[in-house]
Amino acid sequence: MRNTSEPIATTGGAKTMAAVVQERYGAEPEAVLRTARLTRPGIGPTEILVRVRASSVDRGTWHMMAGLPYAIRPVSGMRRPKLPNPGRNIAGVVEAVGPEVTGFTPGDEVYGTAVAAFAEYAATRPDRIAPKPPGLTFEEAATVPVSALTALQAVRDRAKVQEGQQVLITGAAGGVGTFAVQLAHAFGARVTAVASTPKLDAVRALGADHVIDYTRDDFLAGPRRYDAIIDIAGNRGLRDLRRALTPRGRLVITGGETNGPWLGGTDRQLRAQMLSPFTGQHLGTFISSEHADGLRDLTVLIDKGTLSPVVDRVYPLAETAAAVRHLLDGRATGKVALALLAE
Repeated sequence: MRNTSEPIATTGGAKTMAAVVQERYGAEPEAVLRTARLTRPGIGPTEILVRVRASSVDRGTWHMMAGLPYAIRPVSGMRRPKLPNPGRNIAGVVEAVGPEVTGFTPGDEVYGTAVAAFAEYAATRPDRIAPKPPGLTFEEAATVPVSALTALQAVRDRAKVQEGQQVLITGAAGGVGTFAVQLAHAFGARVTAVASTPKLDAVRALGADHVIDYTRDDFLAGPRRYDAIIDIAGNRGLRDLRRALTPRGRLVITGGETNGPWLGGTDRQLRAQMLSPFTGQHLGTFISSEHADGLRDLTVLIDKGTLSPVVDRVYPLAETAAAVRHLLDGRATGKVALALLAE
């Protein structure tokens, strides 16, 4: 990331903050992300201003940064990004609340999601945050919202994983995958986790009953059939995945990573949904919801010790580009966090 002390123009006397800035789309984080001084965001009567103590990066960070696949641009901005930066996850302290906000007061420690979260301050809504689990550091808490909510909705709500079922999870060592393995194990399933050689011990420690090294073995070639497949890696064909399902099994596709610039692999998700009504298998995908109810559910699991974030590395805000690069290179096991120094 290119650091700069040159401030972006602000109104006279306005309070400023350190923030990541992205002014154009690009696939290489070093080319499009930099740090600068921005005016702190204002809040409306129903909003909350959070002093961000930590954030985190995920695969969605790259998609928003790159503007790929093009299908996301009606949301992210057609020619250039609508938002100053692609950050979503936050953990921090409530700085101020709008006059119509109830349930939160300045000084509360919270976690959840916000727009432009790679900054010292972020504005959000009460339905996007919840009290921070007391047993987690800010850096740990910031890795939870997007990835763990996705995992919870995939395992519990879409795959409907139950005790005694056989569950396959691809991409098990990633941000969503490490949460999904723990959740499926907690729900009593027999979990088969797919990861690369250096990460097998890590996913086994999370509760996986079986591990498969995809660099050595075809994880869909064996005789075992699964009641549910949580496909996070997103690089196997729909036909192959269906063969590994039981006749009434559930396939939940949460990843669609291909190099296609228009749909980026989401065509596989669309085909699964179109085929599902014509087969006994339940095939589908979903767009995860970021909401306080889900965060509170996660907090219960975290407080019980059932769910723990796996933090691979913590970077300072000024090295956000390096954090995104670490994720893209596939070296991370679990999550990559960003730390912001407290004032």
